[in-house]
Amino acid sequence: MTAVAPARPSTFQVWKLATRLPTLTAAVAPVAVGIGVAIHLDVFDFFPALAALAGALLLQVGANFANDVFDFKKGADTSERLGPPRATQMGFVSARQMLIGMWLTFALAMAVGVYLVYVGGWPIVAVGLASIAAAIIYTGGPWPIGYHALGDIFVFVFFGLVAVVGTYYVQAGDVPALAVAAAVPVGCTVTQILVVNNLRDIPTDRKTGKTTLGVILGDRGTRAWFVILLLVALAVPVAISILSTAEWAWAAAPASLPWAVRPFRAIIGGTTGGALNPVLKATARFNLMLGLLLALAIAVSSN
Repeated sequence: MTAVAPARPSTFQVWKLATRLPTLTAAVAPVAVGIGVAIHLDVFDFFPALAALAGALLLQVGANFANDVFDFKKGADTSERLGPPRATQMGFVSARQMLIGMWLTFALAMAVGVYLVYVGGWPIVAVGLASIAAAIIYTGGPWPIGYHALGDIFVFVFFGLVAVVGTYYVQAGDVPALAVAAAVPVGCTVTQILVVNNLRDIPTDRKTGKTTLGVILGDRGTRAWFVILLLVALAVPVAISILSTAEWAWAAAPASLPWAVRPFRAIIGGTTGGALNPVLKATARFNLMLGLLLALAIAVSSN
């Protein structure tokens, strides 16, 4: 019998694949925390908060498109790839089409940014341009930071600190210590998503010359790094309760534990290869739930 080739996905399915919907939680969690801090400090402003969410989602999608095309062009995405399929790698779209999609998405993010500049001033211009540039040079350009063990720092800063503090700033126009502290657990958990990705890809990244922090630390070191990030993410809400007016922040740590158990067990249990793909999604869910719970705990705390 002759094998039947699988049908090519529709255009909608292809771009849905490239968008990588499970990763969008990384954009939602920091905005939620920034809103929670704003509610606690009585400066919540609906429309700037909504625009911050739209901008964060568009930047995440644009970054996903950039990673899709630049990893393909640099040879990091091969037939040996263990992660979910990439649209450019699979031949569903050309590199040119993916680049067009990337620039259109970043253009939409800049359109949202115009409004945010109106309410937040010129500092938002610097933040927006830096975010777009970072998303591109993460895997693109002559010296991609994701290929030189700087991905973890990039993710922590832009998807943690910048996203939380920026969301608060466009509502209030200042940066309180509480917003910075609340950004740390978000930064740690979103970095954990990258850590799981890098752990899975250590063998193939070594072959293609992609030097991630996972490649440098090795299997055991990367697993230890994941646990360290988890411990910090759970400890900081407790510290916030002690050192600030957000007295209920501590509750986010135990409340989020049910979503932390599965990825923790997998990482310390030695799960490898493609079996880490479900762990990646579980880690993304933990990032989202800790962010939402921390936002709620801070919001309901008395000021």
